[in-house]
Amino acid sequence: MLRLYKLYFSADKVFIRKLKNILGFIPGNTVLYKMAFRHRSVARLLKNGSKSSNERLEFLGDAILGSVIAELLFKSYPYKEEGFLTEMRSKIVNRANLNQLARKMGFDQLIIFDQKMVNMQSKHHSMLGDAFEALIGAIYLDKGYDFTKEFLMKRIVKPYIDIHMLEVTETNFKSKLIEWCQRQGKDFTFDMVDNGAGESAKLFTIHALVDGEVVGIGRDYNKKNAEKLAAEKACEALSI
Repeated sequence: MLRLYKLYFSADKVFIRKLKNILGFIPGNTVLYKMAFRHRSVARLLKNGSKSSNERLEFLGDAILGSVIAELLFKSYPYKEEGFLTEMRSKIVNRANLNQLARKMGFDQLIIFDQKMVNMQSKHHSMLGDAFEALIGAIYLDKGYDFTKEFLMKRIVKPYIDIHMLEVTETNFKSKLIEWCQRQGKDFTFDMVDNGAGESAKLFTIHALVDGEVVGIGRDYNKKNAEKLAAEKACEALSI
């Protein structure tokens, strides 16, 4: 009865119907899903000091998505080294790929944002990918980890992600970043920095700098992988 009420009688019935068509299920806590599609450009300051945007859900969804994809790759490639698995995960969860997935699923119909403010921001191209991760966070809080994992595998991975095709696809963020800097007349460097107290000396922390400004940070136990991650974060921040 509650499901029927949400679909046909609740104040959010139009939003819920759109979600059901996209996700394949009726959400429990509608507030979470509405928050997942609320861009920071329309955020309001709440009484507790937090903002009513999808940024916190995005943080959570990023971790859940990374965990599910890591397990998938671990089982799919039982003999591959950590560096290969890290690179494959990066290919799947990088911002450009998440933006594309979100657009294919129709998330652009649901996002609430301020058109004027977003047009002035250089990072607005990540809006769809941010909402994608925020949605994963909302599903996790609403339905739990096992449900979220099953949703990702059935509704995202199987229909949209060909991991074996990605295996032979080169995604060289370092080259993309260098080429962009050359076109823009900017200087690009990697800088290895000291780790914090108590962290392993074997962990590499790399800063990607454009004109001396840190635009991406990568951390890995392999220096080359740390540079790749830093370059990926820089490409994401610069919307390359």
